[in-house]
Amino acid sequence: MAKKKGVDLPDWAKSMWEDMGSPELEGLDSVFNGDLLERRQGLRRDDFVEIHLNAQAFSKPEDTFVRGRLISSGKTSLEILTQDGRCEFISRDVIVKMTLVAHTRPAYIDDKELLAFEREDMKRRSKLHEKVEKETKGNDDSHLWG
Repeated sequence: MAKKKGVDLPDWAKSMWEDMGSPELEGLDSVFNGDLLERRQGLRRDDFVEIHLNAQAFSKPEDTFVRGRLISSGKTSLEILTQDGRCEFISRDVIVKMTLVAHTRPAYIDDKELLAFEREDMKRRSKLHEKVEKETKGNDDSHLWG
């Protein structure tokens, strides 16, 4: 295992960590105890994870493990950037076990970069929705009565 800034990373995660710009990993640990407002746990975007999948869903035993970086997490699937650079979508139905290897970002509520991105993304989406609505109706008088 490689040791990076006080956090042990397995060999497969070391190159991914370097590709991310070698972010500081100290102080990003989960906090399970203490005041409720101070607790920070759970999966985060860009976390390094190891996922063990249900062996019945695969013909080859080596396909039952996925190691990589969590790109997104939805209701029914996870998007993982694997150690060999592939983006895989994994159904939550076939996940048997998931191990958090390391957090690479602060908890959601403390992640100013992520919150700023989401704010800008909401503005962009709102403008896009307005544009599509105007183009679909052909004019901008949908607010008028009669």
